Amino acid sequence: MRSYTARSLGDVLDAFSSNQPVPGGGSAAALTGAVGVSLLIMVADLPKTRTGAAHERDALDDAAARLRELRVTLGNLIDRDSTAYTKVIDAFRLPKQSTEEQLVRRRAIAEAMREATETPLETMRACQQALADAPVIASNGLKRAASDAGVAVELLNASLRGAALNVDVNLPDISDESFVERVRAERDSLLSRGTADAEKARALL
Repeated sequence: MRSYTARSLGDVLDAFSSNQPVPGGGSAAALTGAVGVSLLIMVADLPKTRTGAAHERDALDDAAARLRELRVTLGNLIDRDSTAYTKVIDAFRLPKQSTEEQLVRRRAIAEAMREATETPLETMRACQQALADAPVIASNGLKRAASDAGVAVELLNASLRGAALNVDVNLPDISDESFVERVRAERDSLLSRGTADAEKARALL
């Protein structure tokens, strides 16, 4: 599969609007997060800061370096989410006539479901980390770019919540209770921290 990040914008939008199972909501969440991170980087890299103070430039440069890594991560997750869901589809299509085939199929489904759950959870991690830097951008970035930073915050918050939906939809189909408990706890923590940082950034803009 050709990477979505290597396609034209029109091709990507066509892919999302097609009646094919991928790309779906998980990939859309990662794409939304990547755009949000990109906007934060743009504000951080502007030649002017809030007041022109040296500490503002240092804070923005440090944040931008962290955000660039997160943008790469989220870009990769656009493809990874589609790949993970494709594995789920393939697993359910495995033959199930014999006892051995049923066992192979059950194992394949369990493994694919775990990966399809871990992938949006990783999107949540990246968005939470990006939102942790949003107050830094909001308080140190150029005031005239406040709307750009604000849009970034809203996109990242939407990505965080959208990825959480993709985590939630898979958990009922996973029988490993310890895995489900761990994922649910991390999901709740990431959502709580990300939401708090988004609110903090909004107040600073």
